[in-house]
Amino acid sequence: MQELPKDGVSRINQLLPFLPISKSTVWAWVKQGRFPEPIKLSPTVTVWRNKDIHQWLNSIQG
Repeated sequence: MQELPKDGVSRINQLLPFLPISKSTVWAWVKQGRFPEPIKLSPTVTVWRNKDIHQWLNSIQG
């Protein structure tokens, strides 16, 4: 099974296999402050820091 790299950044479609939520929920939770803020690299490219996603996953797993 593939793992999310510890370092670097990932786009949403690269993150989805590792998340217990859907793409639409990711965006809703970003707006609500319940999911890490993304980084906008260009008007069409948005990424998340992998370390932020790992921290978030650890926080929801207790």
